[in-house]
Amino acid sequence: MSEPNSPNPPIQDDQKPMRNQYVPDPLGTPSTASNEKLPEKYDGADQVPTDLEALDRPSTEGPVHSVFTKRQKQYIVFMTAWASFFSPLSANIYFPALNVLAKDLKVSNELINLTLTSYMIFQGLAPTIYGDLADMGGRRPAYLVGFVIYIGANIGLALQNNYAALFLLRCLQSSGSSGTIALGNGVVADIATSSERGTYIGYAISGAMIAPTIAPVLGGILSAFLGWRSIFWFLTIMSVVFIIPFLVTFPETGRNVVGNGSIPPQGWNMSVLNYLESRKIEQSQTLNRTISREEMKLAQAELARKRKLKWPNPLKTVHIILEKDVGILLLYNSLVYTAFYDVLASIPSLFAEIYGFNELQIGLCYIPFGVGCTIASIVCGYLMDWNYRRVAKQAGIIIDRKRGDDMKNFPIEKARIQVVWPLLYVGIAAILCYGWAMEQNAQLAAPLILQFIMGLCLTGSFNVMSTMLVDLYPLSPATATAANNLVRCLVGAGGTAVIIQMVDAMGRGPCFTFVAAVVFFTSPLLWVEAKWGPKWREERRVRTEKRKEEKEARHSEVERKREEELPNSEEKIYIKKS
Repeated sequence: MSEPNSPNPPIQDDQKPMRNQYVPDPLGTPSTASNEKLPEKYDGADQVPTDLEALDRPSTEGPVHSVFTKRQKQYIVFMTAWASFFSPLSANIYFPALNVLAKDLKVSNELINLTLTSYMIFQGLAPTIYGDLADMGGRRPAYLVGFVIYIGANIGLALQNNYAALFLLRCLQSSGSSGTIALGNGVVADIATSSERGTYIGYAISGAMIAPTIAPVLGGILSAFLGWRSIFWFLTIMSVVFIIPFLVTFPETGRNVVGNGSIPPQGWNMSVLNYLESRKIEQSQTLNRTISREEMKLAQAELARKRKLKWPNPLKTVHIILEKDVGILLLYNSLVYTAFYDVLASIPSLFAEIYGFNELQIGLCYIPFGVGCTIASIVCGYLMDWNYRRVAKQAGIIIDRKRGDDMKNFPIEKARIQVVWPLLYVGIAAILCYGWAMEQNAQLAAPLILQFIMGLCLTGSFNVMSTMLVDLYPLSPATATAANNLVRCLVGAGGTAVIIQMVDAMGRGPCFTFVAAVVFFTSPLLWVEAKWGPKWREERRVRTEKRKEEKEARHSEVERKREEELPNSEEKIYIKKS
């Protein structure tokens, strides 16, 4: 096997790079970008803007969006799907044990439900840290920090003996696992263009959608036969089984660390296979035909200079929320998510009261929900990509899957929201029917069928809106998804904290009628988004470009003054080179 080529540094646009660039295969096989020659117009490694909205890149020129092969992308998405499995797994595996925990710890059902609320609060807060960390320092370090916290919290939960410890450790458990979905969306944005993003995100979040299917069943079985502590030992074992192959094989995809995948990572961004590959290259005496190892190091140094790694700033998430188009989208997405979670949180008490079910039987009743969620994640991904192509054709825009499309004039809001409408209104109708089916103590088949419809339609709706958020902020997707998690989890936490009291006070039918009415009467927000969203998006792009130009002007002025202060020309040359 021939030695892999080194990458070209993204320093000068007029530098001609090698035609095949080195990309470490996550499975350990050195490869080139799709194992094919790149087009003649390829003119340099991917530039990584520091701005959130530098989207006006021409689609017919420049580097490919990602040099990872299809096989590598599939493996990366599989690992992100596996990672995203843990946050909803930890939330849903806990539901069947709620009644047993309340009895063993001698607390009320309302207090036990507060552990659900606290979990959701930290599910919203923690990703604001992970998102900023991942967008600054890469995806791998953020994943590793989260899983170390998660494993420690699970061990503590398995050993604790009182409500206070349960409450605090559930917060810590949520903090460790809740960043995985935001990080997964960030990984997909790193490797996939807008035209194929729907399908890839669908597969990446499939783990999060499969978890509600099997987690309550697992929780019911473990709680019924081995006790509730076995739930947390199971989660500990599962996370260790994941982290081992992750450490060995998962490649860094962060565009501010590896560009479009053509620049080898450094330090804690390296997998074990990356490290072995780099050692092999260092020990080799053969230089690349067009590029030297020194130039590769310069490329790595250039990206490292732009990153300016510092303590994660969760306030970046707040800045995103305050944007008009994003704020509207986040608000409505959070209402749909809250309606979905209100139904989930009410199942243990309602099904125990109406049907007299035990923990295992309650766990089995979550299966229709989970099946609907799983189907939604895959089908809606294909629907999004199909509608994207349809809207592009109507607008006369040619899709470039390799380099990505110029989103400046693309009606992305229209392309995404058109998919939401039918799913949304069918889901709202299912909530309404579910409430009155429970009010009338209907046969078990009725609420289970309605659960499947809600899982399919409500999950499909907020998955499409979440993908649209990544489209609006493609260069900081983890931070944008963290903003989404923050708003929807805080609103959802409020909903789950009061849903049992609402059912008791209002009755089952009126309570879920109110929930459906809130989602229905606020749905015109999506019409506002589709109509004025493109204008607001363009205003944000112009502001961002202006700030970028001002920053570059200040940097140039500082460099000019430094050169003037240097005593001799040799030092000036050194500064320019460095």
